[in-house]
Amino acid sequence: MSVEKRVIKKYPNRRLYDTATSSYITLGDVKQLVLDQVDLQVIDAKTQDDITRSVLLQIILEEENGVSPMFSYEVLTQFIRFYPQAMQGMMAPFLEKNLQLFGELQQKLQDQARALYGDNVIFNPKLWGEFTKFQGAGVPNLMSSYLEQSRGMYLEMQNRMQEQAKQLFGGFGFPPFVVPEDKDKDEEGKS
Repeated sequence: MSVEKRVIKKYPNRRLYDTATSSYITLGDVKQLVLDQVDLQVIDAKTQDDITRSVLLQIILEEENGVSPMFSYEVLTQFIRFYPQAMQGMMAPFLEKNLQLFGELQQKLQDQARALYGDNVIFNPKLWGEFTKFQGAGVPNLMSSYLEQSRGMYLEMQNRMQEQAKQLFGGFGFPPFVVPEDKDKDEEGKS
């Protein structure tokens, strides 16, 4: 049984119309629906095109222009550099899995906070900032574990790709690929 997505229509005058509530809403309201984990779809009212991704990107852009942006210059330039790459198709599943793992990490932190401080604690960004300040080595250890899982996922993905490439191109009789030696290591060894 599939759950129907909540349909938001975007009109040429840039107004958003929530078909579930039969009312106009703002981009902030769409953001709140996402935060409330409502499965939604934004449709261009004139062309009937699905423009959900562009509206979600607009929300991210507004957040990035706010007080505490998430993406550094380096992250944004790396995203741009991945677009023309052959590996572009692998990036989305990799990021999705990493965000899922990060969400699980955040849930563990929340569970630990509830265990320590009870169910009466209200979890908001300001509280989380204060909570993580007082956790000492716990948060870096969790982040280290998360990064190690992420690294393992990437290596597993890389190994699968190599195996698939061997199976796909194995019958063509290409010479085996030899990894070139690192010149910097050779230079270090000589000195």
